[in-house]
Amino acid sequence: MAAKPETTPPLPPSATTPPIEAATAGSSKKTLSNLVAGLVPVVIVLAVTPILTWAVAEFLLMPRLEKRLAAAVAGADTATKGAAPAETAAEPKAGEPGAPTNTFEFANIVVNLAGTMGTRYLKVTFLVTGSDTRLRSIFDTNKAKLTDVTLNVLSSLSLPDLEEAGAKNLIREKLVAAYNQALGKRIAEQVYFSDFVVQ
Repeated sequence: MAAKPETTPPLPPSATTPPIEAATAGSSKKTLSNLVAGLVPVVIVLAVTPILTWAVAEFLLMPRLEKRLAAAVAGADTATKGAAPAETAAEPKAGEPGAPTNTFEFANIVVNLAGTMGTRYLKVTFLVTGSDTRLRSIFDTNKAKLTDVTLNVLSSLSLPDLEEAGAKNLIREKLVAAYNQALGKRIAEQVYFSDFVVQ
């Protein structure tokens, strides 16, 4: 009689499961520990960077800036003290005796900005110049009309208009054009701001 080949009986499913689960549990512990180990440097960098930035600004940049400002102020004081009295004398402003007759100053003009419901305003002081030597007398004669023109031009501006690049140059052009239109001839040629505050 022929011998039957030996066959091993199959293992029950419960016998194979624990080693797979054990391997999976061990692998997830390794993955989690690798993840934590990978995040530690990131957390350290995120925590230390602001502290280093503050320290560099406080102890390196600020002292240098303070020294330069102190040197600049000391230099300006020395230059002012050593200046001759004729150099420090201020030129007469427009409207004062001795001032050029081809200039006119609008001082402390305050308007509410468009679209801000009266919460934001613009305060300006500027000088209008031209080649006509009668500019000051013409502007004095028409001061009420030209002040109204100024208020209309400036109050039509909105906050975004003032935040655009070159906004002052655009305002200069609008004012010169409005003055010349109101006077019926080309009198004003340029506007120079000495005060320009948006609040």
